[in-house]
Amino acid sequence: MKLRTIRLRPFRIPLAAELRWGAGKRLDALEHALVEVTLEDGSVGRGEVAVRPTIYGETLGSVRAALEWLEPRLREADACEPEAVRRVLDRLPGNLAAKAGLEMALFEARAAALGRDPLDLLPTGRERVRVSFIVGQGDVEATLASAGFAYERGVRVFKLKASGEDERDASRIRALTQAFPDAEVYVDANETLDPRSAADVLARWRELGVTMVEEPLPVERVRARAELRGRGVLPLIADDSAFTPRELERELELDTFDVLNVKPARSGFGPSLSMLDRARAAGKEAMIGSQAMSRFGAARAAALAFHAAVARPSELAFHLLAAGGFAPFPPIREGELERRGLELGFSETAFARWAL
Repeated sequence: MKLRTIRLRPFRIPLAAELRWGAGKRLDALEHALVEVTLEDGSVGRGEVAVRPTIYGETLGSVRAALEWLEPRLREADACEPEAVRRVLDRLPGNLAAKAGLEMALFEARAAALGRDPLDLLPTGRERVRVSFIVGQGDVEATLASAGFAYERGVRVFKLKASGEDERDASRIRALTQAFPDAEVYVDANETLDPRSAADVLARWRELGVTMVEEPLPVERVRARAELRGRGVLPLIADDSAFTPRELERELELDTFDVLNVKPARSGFGPSLSMLDRARAAGKEAMIGSQAMSRFGAARAAALAFHAAVARPSELAFHLLAAGGFAPFPPIREGELERRGLELGFSETAFARWAL
């Protein structure tokens, strides 16, 4: 089955509150795009591209250029053969979000060509998963307001974005665990800790109730990350250090983490599945991250969260902050999402409201 067309459809959905993280990074709207592909038989598939200049170095312009480069090469391949698609995508280094959105669109189109529900083509190992919500940087009042917003909507796990300021972070963690004693709290340090004091900081966070920490140290400090993991203070999550299957192999070789955060928004369905399988085979746990996607993208990320490797809460609730959407997403009940309520839908009418 050959590819007929690729279409890029930008959209913008405002957020109810901005998300702040890292060194001055902020997000107050989902300024993303849909990649829409049509095969020669008329089958259509769509994927969401999370345009993140400050994370992946991609802009809407670079996404458009990447798709223009890939389109004629994909037309020479079998668009319904995942390995053929992967070989073409691998010819273009980087451009992770653009390629992930395109790969997921082709996956959906292949399912349509086969007359199948895309969910039926993905492996599953469980029927429900715990869901986490990202709480951005801010003072104690803003932290509690953000967490309360998500708690009221069924979330029982919070991923707190740390600032790198020890006392400030500790006060926010303490406030969260006291205000929501039945909730789990883990921390995304975004590479802000000092290798010399990181173990002590993690020990203090552990005493405050933190269950795990994402990327506490700068990615380039590989030996320090391996040493910190070896001390076993708290389970460490690999995110920025393992964007791709190739990077994952390096991290496994050095044994730098306990939990792998797989984000389909940057790796698509195929590579994400291979990373989940590889992590499980290596005795590691996993979670699914949604890269602050709309309901459309979050549903597709959720489709992988039922994989047997996913033993930790997955970031599938950020879309609750969006002013609207153009796809269904099942309710979160008592902190969990059920597979039977998930569907990979799309509303053209609803999309028109947010299209640019």
